[in-house]
Amino acid sequence: MALRNILKEGDERLRKKSREITDFNERLWTLLTDMAETMKDGDGVGLAAPQVGILRRCVVIDVGEGLHEMVNPVILQREGDQFGAEGCLSIPGEYGMVHRPQKVTVHYQDRYGKPGQLEAEGFFAVAVCHELDHLDGVLFIDKAERMLTPEELQRE
Repeated sequence: MALRNILKEGDERLRKKSREITDFNERLWTLLTDMAETMKDGDGVGLAAPQVGILRRCVVIDVGEGLHEMVNPVILQREGDQFGAEGCLSIPGEYGMVHRPQKVTVHYQDRYGKPGQLEAEGFFAVAVCHELDHLDGVLFIDKAERMLTPEELQRE
């Protein structure tokens, strides 16, 4: 398909709330496919539609366990706590320490509108929370307890 431009911090569209998707059609399928290609090209593990300028509620995530496409995702349950470094394709070169749930249960629809549910733990849960935040105009820097210094990044 096609690589899309990833918006960078400062673009006002990253701060807007996305709208629910009601049309499960070829436009959506193309968007999801393009998002997955763009994410992989950028060496990311997740990408939300607002990051490519589309204010719709869909994300793609692949933390090494296969591609997950989620349309209109909602976190139903959160458990535990983990604290770790996060970065973002929309904020290149910046990393911060963020608290996230250890486990989340998410309800979503697939590209055809069929409902689904998944449980994500560990790094996958971090990626899910991070991408779903994008759908509400929230960036990881808003939740970061502190940003990592260049020296800390080099040690990582």
